[in-house]
Amino acid sequence: MRITRNKAVAASAATALTVTLAACGGGGTDDDGAAAGEIDMESQIGYMEDFEAGTTFTATEPLQFGLLYRDHPNYPFQEDWPILQHLEENQNVTFDFENVPLEDMQQRRSVLISSGEAPEIMPVTYPGDESQFVSGGALLPISDYVQYMPNFQQKVEEWGLQAEIDAQKQEDGKYYMIPGIHEVTIPGAYTIAIRQDLWDDAGLEHPATWDEFAEQLEIIQEENPELDYPMTDRWSINGPIEATLSAAAPNFGTVAGWGYGLGLQWNQDEGVYEYAGGSDEYRDLVGYFAGLVADGLLDPEALTQEDDQAEQKFASGQAAAIGSNDQVILEYRDAFAEIGDDTAEIALLTVPGGPAGDYIAGGTRRESGLMFSAQAAESDHFLAMLQFVDWLYYSDEGLEFAKWGVEGETFERDGDKRVLVDDVTWGALNAGAPKLLNSDFGYYNGVWSLAHGSTEDLDMSMRSDEAVEYIDNMNAVKEELEIPPAVAYDEIEQEQAGLQQTTLQDMTFQATAQFILGDRSMDDWDTWVSELEGAGMQEYVDRANAAAGVTE
Repeated sequence: MRITRNKAVAASAATALTVTLAACGGGGTDDDGAAAGEIDMESQIGYMEDFEAGTTFTATEPLQFGLLYRDHPNYPFQEDWPILQHLEENQNVTFDFENVPLEDMQQRRSVLISSGEAPEIMPVTYPGDESQFVSGGALLPISDYVQYMPNFQQKVEEWGLQAEIDAQKQEDGKYYMIPGIHEVTIPGAYTIAIRQDLWDDAGLEHPATWDEFAEQLEIIQEENPELDYPMTDRWSINGPIEATLSAAAPNFGTVAGWGYGLGLQWNQDEGVYEYAGGSDEYRDLVGYFAGLVADGLLDPEALTQEDDQAEQKFASGQAAAIGSNDQVILEYRDAFAEIGDDTAEIALLTVPGGPAGDYIAGGTRRESGLMFSAQAAESDHFLAMLQFVDWLYYSDEGLEFAKWGVEGETFERDGDKRVLVDDVTWGALNAGAPKLLNSDFGYYNGVWSLAHGSTEDLDMSMRSDEAVEYIDNMNAVKEELEIPPAVAYDEIEQEQAGLQQTTLQDMTFQATAQFILGDRSMDDWDTWVSELEGAGMQEYVDRANAAAGVTE
């Protein structure tokens, strides 16, 4: 892997919150001298004595695990879902659910953990989510117990994922969140969707760089004067065009939008962290999009509008480009079909390169995973719970079950290929079938299914040919950034850094919108940096560098 530019960046909050582990399996001793990860076997029930990688988990007696369930509005919880019936019949497992609506999940989870009332298993946890709870002692140091999870250990070793797992370690040398994992690099799915028919009419190829993209938007506007703007955008609820800024940021040498995390970018040459929001690289990124707005190429309402409004503008022909991913593009096509437009063709752009190079963020083989309450280790079914989690989330059999369901019920095999049965649909598969794999059966549900899966085969098995081609193109032309040194705060530092982080990020997102919209001139950048300094930016960066073990 090469790093040919001056600034290599940290692309997520998780990266900036973690340090390197000596070994995946934990080990060592607790403060009182007891062996870390030791389980009193005489107290345990329901576990399998012969459980190993590839073994189907079945509890030796009925067990019930506490589980924090994220109730998604797209597939509302149903207690009679087939996935739950099969887990009870085949794995001898049921759940004591703490059901929480999606929109309340973060707040409710925080309250449960802080009060010591969190369920044993907490899925849909993203790298970095755990850090704020570590010092309180309410979370299980899962690194002490992965020795009982043979499927997880096998994949980490065979796929060379140690660095990805290492990135979860906290200041005490343990990790408290176990991520979902991918066999192959999965680039960020967010990019730009364009009206391919308009690009073809103008004789344009897909742009290789963001500058070339701007030139093409200008041509599209000239060729199609009926457009309000050649580009609009979406995903601006919590900050301006967060998905697009996040996707573009690595190629400008910084972090932004959804990838802003702690606001730290890594200076490869100097070997230190810098605050992204006040950096030259962030200025270049913001200046680029400010130029699009100033030149009438980007709809200024994109920075504040609702997603539905953005989609309507695109489908009605008011814009020719919009933020997208491999699922949303299907919604765009449906929207065109609903208004009877059968001429529009839509395509995904490979994320263009930028002044810093052609990169994707590091750590892309990690996925949302799980946290566990500290009380779980006191249960008489603790070992069985570890075995069940290892089977469902990390074994090939469990991963396929959670995603595709049961052969003969929800899918069949056509040679090596899985095919949904005729009356079941998901995404672009079997479009129009009466039953949905997630809402009617409970499968492909983020609570039990780690995104697209784990193995390369399973990762790609439900993706459209278009999505697979996008991933292949991204991997073919882009380098994955290395994960920089991790930042591990102690309890006091975490509290101090957290307060500053919130203040600095709020200021940055507000200023980002102002600069892009032209409400604040880019000539005012030095004044903006002074404002960040006045809000404690240097103190924040110094604390992060000290926690990462580096100095300026």
